[in-house]
Amino acid sequence: MQNFLSIAYFKNQFVPFAEANVSIATHALHYGTGAFGGMRGLPDPQNPNQILLFRLDRHCQRLSSSARFMHYDLPADKIQQVIVDFVKKNSPATSFYIRPFVYTSDLGISPRLHNVEKDFFVYGLELGDYLSPDGVSCRFSSWYRQEDRSLPLRGKISGAYITSSLAKTEAVESGFDEAILMNSQGKVSEASGMNIFVVRNGRLITPSFDQDILEGITRDSVLTLARDLGIPVEERAVDKSELFIADEVFLSGTAARITPIKRIENYRYGTDRPVTDTLRDALTTITENRDSRYQDWVFTVPLD
Repeated sequence: MQNFLSIAYFKNQFVPFAEANVSIATHALHYGTGAFGGMRGLPDPQNPNQILLFRLDRHCQRLSSSARFMHYDLPADKIQQVIVDFVKKNSPATSFYIRPFVYTSDLGISPRLHNVEKDFFVYGLELGDYLSPDGVSCRFSSWYRQEDRSLPLRGKISGAYITSSLAKTEAVESGFDEAILMNSQGKVSEASGMNIFVVRNGRLITPSFDQDILEGITRDSVLTLARDLGIPVEERAVDKSELFIADEVFLSGTAARITPIKRIENYRYGTDRPVTDTLRDALTTITENRDSRYQDWVFTVPLD
């Protein structure tokens, strides 16, 4: 049972979550013409009178860019102000997740983006570990990641997530926790809703943007941290076979944070994960606002 935050932003006002409902005829419901974001927040462990949001500015910028694919002009600063007000009104007492969503809100049956109303809502829910911090098992999906020439993959377009849903369910129903999707060129792309990293001989490797991946904000954070820690980084195409001979493999995402992979199909990895653990510990320290070098990554919301 998921615990949703009590207040949502809907139709340009804050309302009880239970009252934030859309019609069954909503355009986006039928055509997947929406785009969403996702960000984590938590009460400040050092100051209970404020909430910490991780990389709020980047999340708002990405959602604003995603909205442009919907032909919707939604400035990042407006998104940010709504989210700050949303957090203040809910005053969460535990770790939580925020889901802002832009969508075609008209009641129509024509698949289009012109001459159709758009809107923007925000809701949230309490969220601890999305995936087991001890590690997950993965399989290669029979479904392939879409290509950017057919879908704007640099946006979190809601309709694109049918592939992620198919891959995730296929993985779980066949005894695994997560799916790894290949792209149309046969290279490793990403997981159902996470970027993927490989560690080999002390080097951190991840699929580059031209491998049809989402431009993950946690992915960017991991790469920045690795470089700052002196860990060599490579962004490039990754072959399937490279995963089987890796020293460590992990997933990254807003919900998943940094989650180690303990098994891919019949290949098991060791429990000694020095690079994964170093990066995960560093990211946790930053999100709790305990590292002054990355204070610009943490947005503080004072509670009234």
